[in-house]
Amino acid sequence: MPPIDHDYLAAQTGGDAALARELLTLLAEQCRHLLSGIADPDRSLSDRADLAHTLKGSALGVGAGAVARESGALEEAFRAGRAADPMPLAKAVAETLQAIARD
Repeated sequence: MPPIDHDYLAAQTGGDAALARELLTLLAEQCRHLLSGIADPDRSLSDRADLAHTLKGSALGVGAGAVARESGALEEAFRAGRAADPMPLAKAVAETLQAIARD
């Protein structure tokens, strides 16, 4: 699965390439901003779950499936009171940021 589902993104933006670029830029900013909080073991699990939920929603909106899936898995773990490894999310974010930079 590619980091960004461009067909889904095109459908969401009505084929507007400028809007798609803007949304991907916003996702990249959110990935950079939220990942550090999600991975921060000094934050409460509740806070980390909320951050993961926010990132999941943003990723779903643009077709960033791996980021959405990994954010969702962390959100579930944190809400269940379990600390979880953020590395799969960090990897998905890195791949997605690379894909955004190439586009």
